[in-house]
Amino acid sequence: MQKYICRVCGEIYDPDVGDPDHGVAPGTPFKELPIEWFCPTCKANRGEFDLYDDE
Repeated sequence: MQKYICRVCGEIYDPDVGDPDHGVAPGTPFKELPIEWFCPTCKANRGEFDLYDDE
């Protein structure tokens, strides 16, 4: 699954980890995050994330 990075603060959303502190189970793809989900670091909305290429 693809990772996404926040353009505001650099936080990386890794679907293998999810965001359990905010109710997102491991294995949840970015495109299936709840609409109300936000960056756990800077509180930016999902629209502030870009596909992350870690290669």
